Amino acid sequence: MPTKPTIARIWRGRTRRDAADAYQAYLQAEGIPPLMKTALGVQQLREDRDAETWFTTISYWADIDAMSAFTRGEPSKVHHLARDPEFLIELPERIEIHRVLIDEQGLR
Repeated sequence: MPTKPTIARIWRGRTRRDAADAYQAYLQAEGIPPLMKTALGVQQLREDRDAETWFTTISYWADIDAMSAFTRGEPSKVHHLARDPEFLIELPERIEIHRVLIDEQGLR
């Protein structure tokens, strides 16, 4: 199995600031584990603003076929978690699919 990703799948969603901690816990319990079992890597980012918090999840894949197998078809289709309507200000309508051009993790 390849160990270098060629594809990054990016999901973004936002919640009210007062619900951010609860959504983060929910997302980490329900949304992230399936990705961690299948993707080459996963990152979750959080940006707190005055009234809202943005979450970004980036998963890394060997190729489109691997990502399509995980999403059971169309990789750009959004798969909402059961409680997303409760937490999110609006349900995201799209997923971004990017080709990985540089994958250098030599952090200093």
